[in-house]
Amino acid sequence: MARILLIETSTAQLSAALSEDGAVTAFRVCDEPRMQAALTAPSVKEILDEKGLTVKELDAVCVGRGPGSYTGLRVGVSTAKGLCFGAGIPLLSVGTLDTLVSEAHRLGVVPEGCRYIVPMIDARRMEVYSAVFMPDGRQLTETRPVIVDADSFGPQLAEGPVLFIGDGALKCREALSSPNAFFAEAFPDARSMAPLAEAAWNGKRFEDTAYFEPFYLKDFVATVSRKKLF
Repeated sequence: MARILLIETSTAQLSAALSEDGAVTAFRVCDEPRMQAALTAPSVKEILDEKGLTVKELDAVCVGRGPGSYTGLRVGVSTAKGLCFGAGIPLLSVGTLDTLVSEAHRLGVVPEGCRYIVPMIDARRMEVYSAVFMPDGRQLTETRPVIVDADSFGPQLAEGPVLFIGDGALKCREALSSPNAFFAEAFPDARSMAPLAEAAWNGKRFEDTAYFEPFYLKDFVATVSRKKLF
């Protein structure tokens, strides 16, 4: 059992939490987009101050490793690595899609008889970052970008109820019109990282703090502003 700081910044929602012996004892969230750079470190400080703790009194820091927003992931991972380096404590990571599967159970939105859970991170247009999971959290397919159409996830939907969850789920509702398709809009939440982080701690699945990088899935593409500077 451990005291683990949890940081999740991979989507538009920023959240941080403290897990003590597997139970969440403090939590902060910001739903305002693009605030990760400004509010991640203050959110962590608020949690530690609330509990009267220093970073050195943590056993580990766990960060959401992606896929997701390039900038959000950079902020979260940089913050987590800085805390771990400064305090000399281990770094853990959990996948964003794994967190969404855990979130489905925390929210109680898994339909009766559910055969599969398909977390979806919004990418652009009808594209999502996704994979197919068993309800118990076992990942069955590789994580990849998917352009969703009427034929997507046909084999899974033919077997029975499938839950599509994430910030990219609702935009796929019209395309995935099967009666076996269930949808839940949700962001990966730091509170839902707690059981995953505890399992990683117990399994001693520590990251190399110096070399750990987020799982971007796609390369960052810079765009040129249309505004004239002069």
